[in-house]
Amino acid sequence: MVDWKVPLYKIYSDDEDLNLITKVIKRGNQWAIGPEIEELEKIIANYIGVDYCVTLNSGTSSLHSLLLAYGLGKNDDIIVPSFSFQSTANSVLYVGSNPVFVDIEEDTFGLDPSEILKHLTPSVKAIMPMDYGGMSCKISDIKKIASENNLIVIEDAAEGLGSSVNGKKVGSVSDSAIFSFCGNKVLTTGEGGAVVTNSKDISEKIKLIRSHGRLDKGDYFNDPSNPQYLSLGYNWRMSSITASLGLSQMSKIDKLIKMRQDNARYLSSRLSKHSEIKTPIAPDGYEHIYQMYTVRLKNKKIRDNYHKFLLEKRIFSKIYFSPIHLTDYYKNNYNVTSNLSKTIDVSNTVLTLPMYPNMTNEEKQYIVNSTDEFFEKLND
Repeated sequence: MVDWKVPLYKIYSDDEDLNLITKVIKRGNQWAIGPEIEELEKIIANYIGVDYCVTLNSGTSSLHSLLLAYGLGKNDDIIVPSFSFQSTANSVLYVGSNPVFVDIEEDTFGLDPSEILKHLTPSVKAIMPMDYGGMSCKISDIKKIASENNLIVIEDAAEGLGSSVNGKKVGSVSDSAIFSFCGNKVLTTGEGGAVVTNSKDISEKIKLIRSHGRLDKGDYFNDPSNPQYLSLGYNWRMSSITASLGLSQMSKIDKLIKMRQDNARYLSSRLSKHSEIKTPIAPDGYEHIYQMYTVRLKNKKIRDNYHKFLLEKRIFSKIYFSPIHLTDYYKNNYNVTSNLSKTIDVSNTVLTLPMYPNMTNEEKQYIVNSTDEFFEKLND
């Protein structure tokens, strides 16, 4: 295992995280279904500005459950980006629907609204955009297209909790959205996820789906009555211990975002002097929370050499994302005929650098110095 001088991410924690988890553990019960879960759901819903939030055990199960709740299934086409994490497209397959890969635009790396229009057919029932790296896609334009064509918008906002467009938080514009709380997210509980929506019907369906189709009127493990099972469901609940960590992290989310933004500002001000690098820039009205700090290089050769150089310097960098439709599974099982030229070009030129709230000045300066060294050698 490499001893990274600068890791890709570090989880920010403090005594409050430890104290809240300890409190749940010490009470000796309600580790699975405790009051922390509903409390976290209310706080997230209020923060986003929606009526309902339902927590689950991962962002992937959150996506899967939403597709089930909306009744999407066999023979339905769902528009998705190929420039995303696998779960965006995989969740479509889980319910027997067909992922229709559509190209992205280069301002936000999200689905291109003009390309969506080219792929609308009677079989398309939903659009599933993804918010990349802590910045919203062009969600208002996408929602407008969906409304005009009677389509559902399920937003994969796994990386976007806390970001906004024109003052509206990510997750508040689409019909429903999901967040992920896995290890590298702005708010992390190790693993975990949530659905946010203004639909009571969808939120109630998600509650059934996450808990074996059971109608929970309280704590199942402390209720002696015989429960009602109304539908098929899964074991996708978030634990009370996980929710307590979420509560602690939510209490400082604005602080965590500001620390990330300050770090990003530092890096961008120093890396942007190199003409071969394009640092992340949010369009007007967009707030970037820098869940990831992704730069774009002039071409694939420079990107690959820069990536290799940073790894040799023990600076963890990673390519987020390689196109889903070019992975072995999708190549072997699905014939993607769409022209995804921007997806491929962006994937060939992006590189994600370290980003976390409590980066030291020494760590940031080491990234800057190493980058300077790379380009000095490149241009010799």
